[in-house]
This record gives sequence, structure tokens and C-alpha cells, in this order.
Amino acid sequence: MKKYILILLLAIFPATSFASSGVHLDTAPIDIYDKDSIKRGAKSFADYCFSCHSAKFMRFNRIAKDTGMSEEEVREMMIFTRNKKGKATKIGDLMTVSMTEDYARSTFGTAVPDLSLTARARGADWLYTYLRTFYADAYRPTGMNNIAFPDVGMPHVLGQLQGIQKPVYVTEDHNGVAVERIEGFETVQAGSMTTEEYDAFVADLVNFMVYLAEPVQTERRDMGVYVLIFLAIFFVFAYLLKKEYWKDVH
Repeated sequence: MKKYILILLLAIFPATSFASSGVHLDTAPIDIYDKDSIKRGAKSFADYCFSCHSAKFMRFNRIAKDTGMSEEEVREMMIFTRNKKGKATKIGDLMTVSMTEDYARSTFGTAVPDLSLTARARGADWLYTYLRTFYADAYRPTGMNNIAFPDVGMPHVLGQLQGIQKPVYVTEDHNGVAVERIEGFETVQAGSMTTEEYDAFVADLVNFMVYLAEPVQTERRDMGVYVLIFLAIFFVFAYLLKKEYWKDVH
């Protein structure tokens, strides 16, 4: 019985199962009804993510439709390259990139993941924490490490915006064994944004990725309200009908 309950919980809350063990995840200020935030996030995604990471389950014109932007705005903001066939990318094309898996492995040591469903698989809080907790680590090939994704292969592509930070450690006693834990960060090289500006930038980017993972979720949630209202009204009529059928029995 416990096994079936666990499977049900994982099905209802898929993102929670991917949270890193022992890592505190900051709460992402997500609002999927904020179209302006999603627009800003889409531009950030195009500027900093889309050159390497694809979003192959999404089409450019779908973003235009859902956010209220014109197709020309989306074209100017997000379409910079040609498709894999070498032809000009069209507004109705899927969001693929020209980087091959072999090139990614030779450059980064691993295939670069598609980001279409990352927010659904990892969770918004994980993404929000991940993009804000890169820190300097001289032992890593890129010179950077990450709290949410230890030994990550991706360089800190947003480092120019956030700046470079180093970890501040505290020593804790675990059954007589001294263990160091990262308590926070100290800025060693300022970026072009303040901490508050960078947090807002990341929030918009994560908001877009949450939308990207399930574009119909606003419609689904709105429909859910109507369904619950219908069921509540239907319950009243069903109850009255039941009383009418059973009045002679009772």
C-alpha cells in the first residue's frame, strides 16, 4: 500500500523528487499569469541560453500567441540563426539549435540538454537556486561550481551580470567529525547588476522556463475552477435526485 501512495505522490508532485538532497532551495517568485515577466524571460533565454540549449518542443509563433507579442517582435528578439538544414529559421519552426551532440561532448564533456521540460522535471525552485549559486572553484575546468548542481559542467554564462562570488564556509560537528558547509557567498568581482536586479532577472528567466515546460497551464488552471464550480452545482442536483429516488425507502 505504501508503494502505491509513494507513486501517487511522485505523480502529483514530480518536481519535488529532483530536489538535491540536503540543499536548501530558495522559493522562486513565479507568476505564470505575468506576461511581461515571461516576455523578459524569453529575451533572456534567447540572449543567454538559446545558443547552446534547444527548446525543441516549443515553436516561436506559440510564444507570440501566448504572450501577446507580434510574430515580428518574436522574430527580432529570438531568431538569430539558421536551422539545422542551413535554411533561414521560420517563425513556425521548433526552437532547435545547430550545436551537435558530438561538439557539445568535446567542448563541455557532456551533451547539452534540451530545456523544454527542465522546469517541470527539476522544479522552479531548483532552477532559481541553480542560476544564483555559481561560485568560484579553481579545481573545476570552468573555474566555477554550483551548490544545486555540484561539479556542473556548464560555465557560469551569467557571470558578467551577477559577478563572481566565493563561498563562505562554516564548520559543523557531525558525530565527532568536522564537516564544512557553505553558509553563504561573498562577492569577489562585481557584475553589471546588483543582487536585487540579478534576482529579478533570474526570476523572469525561470518564469519563462516554467511557461515553456507547460504552455497550457494557465488555461488548465482556469478550466479547473470552472470544473469545480460545475461539480459543486451538479452535486446539489445529484443529492436532490437521490433523495427523490430514496424517499419511499427511508
